[in-house]
Amino acid sequence: MTSAPSHLKPAVAASLAVWHDMLARRDLANLASIVHPDAVFRSPMAIHPYQPAAALILVLSTVIQVFEDFTYHRQLASDDGLNVVLEFSARVGDKQLKGIDLVRFDEDGKIVEFEVMVRPLSGLQALGAEMGARLAAHMPAFKVKG
Repeated sequence: MTSAPSHLKPAVAASLAVWHDMLARRDLANLASIVHPDAVFRSPMAIHPYQPAAALILVLSTVIQVFEDFTYHRQLASDDGLNVVLEFSARVGDKQLKGIDLVRFDEDGKIVEFEVMVRPLSGLQALGAEMGARLAAHMPAFKVKG
């Protein structure tokens, strides 16, 4: 992995610019435009992933409402230009957390996999409780069995 964004494929760089713009505006209405229909979301709270794109869009559209003081700090790219790691910090209520978004794109710049890792445990628990309260009724239908 390298921190140089120049390693990104042009389509990936374009999608990432859309992603950062949406986050800056706190409006993910155009998220579907950069997500592959069969995209997979991997939650820090569940061992099994969620699929398809509707699950990823639902989770990310909800978490942007839950996170306070959300900031990306670093962006690292894989040598093939199709994967990025985005380091972030945020707050859920009075709990601080740090995390990374591991995002894999296809050649067309569509997100095919979005995995989130969060620490410390207290921040993860606060995030899980808030997301669970908002999404518990919706997410089981999207869980990939395996």
